[in-house]
Amino acid sequence: MQVVKTVADVRRIRKELAGTWGLVPTMGFLHAGHISLVERARGENTRVGASVFVNPTQFGPGEDLAAYPRDLERDLGLLEQAGADLVWVPSAEEVYPSDYRTFVDVEGVTMPLEGAARPGHFRGVATVVAKLLNVFLPDRAYFGQKDAQQVVVIRQMVRDLNFPIELVVCPTVREADGLAMSSRNVYLTPEQRAAATVLYRALSAARDVWTSGERDGEQLRQAMRRVLEAEPLARTEYISAADPRTLEELGPASRGVLLSMAVRIGKARLIDNLLLGDG
Repeated sequence: MQVVKTVADVRRIRKELAGTWGLVPTMGFLHAGHISLVERARGENTRVGASVFVNPTQFGPGEDLAAYPRDLERDLGLLEQAGADLVWVPSAEEVYPSDYRTFVDVEGVTMPLEGAARPGHFRGVATVVAKLLNVFLPDRAYFGQKDAQQVVVIRQMVRDLNFPIELVVCPTVREADGLAMSSRNVYLTPEQRAAATVLYRALSAARDVWTSGERDGEQLRQAMRRVLEAEPLARTEYISAADPRTLEELGPASRGVLLSMAVRIGKARLIDNLLLGDG
């Protein structure tokens, strides 16, 4: 596995190593969810590239950029074990030089949910992903369903800007009790960690309502809200039952729905989602 810091080195190695390439972008502090993406890429491509970069442009004022967990040595060991061929670990200055002026804005699907809670977040996400795709020029790029709105935004960008890649979305990897794996779970105390299972329990309650035949969006939101309100440590930011493609909140749902939520427990801000029906 080769570890490099510059755009020039990534492009040089990318040309030297023939075959199809899969790319797994990460912000580091890897867990089993990230590794599942690398393993999927390993099985579907000749070569696998990954990035480890805590992207400053997707963090807003007062968010956890400085405190975001980092452990590069551990990350590199996990990536090598999972079969990565090339890892880019750039500095912020390499990605955003002092004269940097260009950003990518995806309209519409960036406005609700995470976009409303974190203004400017998806501008940073879309910009850094566009740069990663241009630097690595992969055949396929791998993202987790846990960041459902991010997937919708990136899919829109890839389609609109004619990136010649296949976007591969992989299932959320969960702990045994249902908690979605996240680098931010490290912020949770033992008591808060137990309470954090409320996200998946709330999603599961709405899924049960859906399975029973209910298709009204408000009924699905109420099912999630009831479970969340019963957990005293949970502070709900938003609850959503939306169209999986447009992210518009549903009244009567038809063939599919994206259930999602953001909940604060202690200092951790946790997100989770379930895709039901024809998503």
